[in-house]
Amino acid sequence: MSAAAVGILGIGLLLAVLFLLGMPVGVAMAMVGFAGFCYLVSFKAGLHMLGSVVWETFSKYGLTVIPLFIFMGQVAFYSGVNAKLYNAAYRWVGHIRGGIAMATVMACSAFSAICGSNAATAATMTTVALPQMRKFNYHAKLSTGAIACGSTLGVVIPPSVVLIVIGLSTEQSIARLFYGAVGAGILLTVLLLLSVVVVCRRHPQWGPVGPRTAWRERIRSLAGALEMVILFLLVMLGLFFGVFTPTEAGAAGSFLALLIAVVQRRLSFKGFLSSITDTLKISCMVIVIVTGALIFGRFLAVTRIPFEIATWVAELAIPRMGVMAIIFIIYIIGGAVMDALALLLITIPIFFPVASELGYDPVWFGVTITVVTTLGAVTPPVGATTYVVGGMAGDVPLEDVFKGVTYFLPAYILCIIVLMLVPEIVTFLPAFMR
Repeated sequence: MSAAAVGILGIGLLLAVLFLLGMPVGVAMAMVGFAGFCYLVSFKAGLHMLGSVVWETFSKYGLTVIPLFIFMGQVAFYSGVNAKLYNAAYRWVGHIRGGIAMATVMACSAFSAICGSNAATAATMTTVALPQMRKFNYHAKLSTGAIACGSTLGVVIPPSVVLIVIGLSTEQSIARLFYGAVGAGILLTVLLLLSVVVVCRRHPQWGPVGPRTAWRERIRSLAGALEMVILFLLVMLGLFFGVFTPTEAGAAGSFLALLIAVVQRRLSFKGFLSSITDTLKISCMVIVIVTGALIFGRFLAVTRIPFEIATWVAELAIPRMGVMAIIFIIYIIGGAVMDALALLLITIPIFFPVASELGYDPVWFGVTITVVTTLGAVTPPVGATTYVVGGMAGDVPLEDVFKGVTYFLPAYILCIIVLMLVPEIVTFLPAFMR
């Protein structure tokens, strides 16, 4: 059997293990990658590869950035920053038709910028925003759809664990990826807000008008979210001007988030312990997935499938934008059936060389495929974020949650198209970095 055939068999086996046995993604990738590498090279070489990959992964200084940013988000989560952000957004746009749904999307984007987790954002905003939308008789499809899709902004808006992992996997500057994602995150947020407007024009009764808030109350509400704005600016400006490395930015952000929570007495000791526990759980999950993906990537490298695909795609007699569209379609389909982070780590060794061969900016490619794979977080059959919202909503059927999500899917497609046509949206800010 040829090396390429073994590689294809390995990919098929990986998918079978994931779906039929329900094995954790990182463990499945490690097992299949190790077995395939041993078959193609030797058992001794496989053991050496396994040891070297694990050591290289867990001894990387750059990997410390993951738990630091996760801890910053967890402290913000347990100190109740979500309620402040939602209150500020609600005061400003709650009086517009569909305004509470818009406020929810805006609060999701703001909280995502601090948290960086889809699941945490979905759980938080379902708890905070859904009761408010029910209070004002918002339709369940609009309410849950806005929360589920708004929560996916946590992957796009920095600091994002997915962007950190992409940076480590492709040996890119994490800071440049963060700044490249700012434009994409703003664009996607605006398109999701426009989706609410479109839905409320078609179904005016779905988003009743809320009470108008006095200007004094609006301005006062901003003070409640001011410390989180300061926190975000500290991290992003420090990275932009080269004051911090990504790891130092994570440490500084974590310290400031903890300081704000303690000074305001909004973080209990139980909440502090929970933030540490959740940080450990999420960090370990991410690191195991990264390790498994690296082992599987070594196996794919031996099969030469990534290089063969890169050469084949580069020689296709179609425009390079057509090639990229095909890659994005693969990501959309793949994102609908498996975890976004796992999908990216499996496919980056294959498609990143293709993008480089076609002359695409690596920062643009990393940010854009992040946007593409966010579709997988809300589309069936996986749609992890949608399941979180459906589970916490209680009396809203999961079918209605998925139906609500479909009203927002055109925003993702349009965002991807715009990023392809105007790549400067992503590359503009990184070009000015030191």
